[in-house]
Amino acid sequence: MEGESHNAQAFEEFDTYINFYQSLAQSTCGFATTGTRAPGNIDSYIFSSMQNTIGSIQTILKEGKINDAYALLRKYSDSSVINIYTNLYLDAESTMEKILERESILVEKIHNWLSGKAQLPRLGPMLKYIYASPKAAPVKSEAFSEAEYKQLRDKCNDHTHYNLFRYVLLNDPEVHVPKRAEAAEQLGADLRDMFIWHLGYLFYTQGHYMMSGDYIEYLDAGLTPEADSQYWVANFVQEIFDNVIKRHRPDLANLIKRDTTMHLK
Repeated sequence: MEGESHNAQAFEEFDTYINFYQSLAQSTCGFATTGTRAPGNIDSYIFSSMQNTIGSIQTILKEGKINDAYALLRKYSDSSVINIYTNLYLDAESTMEKILERESILVEKIHNWLSGKAQLPRLGPMLKYIYASPKAAPVKSEAFSEAEYKQLRDKCNDHTHYNLFRYVLLNDPEVHVPKRAEAAEQLGADLRDMFIWHLGYLFYTQGHYMMSGDYIEYLDAGLTPEADSQYWVANFVQEIFDNVIKRHRPDLANLIKRDTTMHLK
């Protein structure tokens, strides 16, 4: 396949994201999702799904189908938005004041989605809700603007809807397309940007997901946890922070270290 050697680094990065989501899905399954009747943590399932979507992107890209890979990147971006939106919405609707007001902690909009009774809002309103939230305002104002996200989303839509003829050609590895290798590398960079967008918001909205297992292990053993051990981060989180966020978005890394409670190096 033309440009196959150029994709080796991208495939290694995909493995990094896949392994991260796999570890995150496993480490968060014990957290209850407030405001729902879900027996476990709904984010754990979303992370597992995202892991598999990136695996599908990797497989399709290896076959040279760059256009199809972008369609799946759009799906991954949707999953990222859904994950952040549902967490922000559940957090806002599960405040003690609202619980006392309703005498219930069931958040109907999310409950109905989980039980198959209704869809979530469309992507635009969900993004608007995320960007309006003060909880993760620094990510939007200082690290990722709405325009940057829109540019990436528009690129995915262009590929999905064949808005340019060359996107048709990029789906057939047997057809010579100038700069095919560069297009594959660009997809890897776009996936990285979306991954960093998701992780940046996740640090602000669900920072406790990044916690190491030490704190729980102390409690399970009937011991008093070490001071501040609830803020220690898991090794796989520190690794992704160092190798992806610090390396490619040091501005966001500094914001996360400044604003969140987790003890990142």
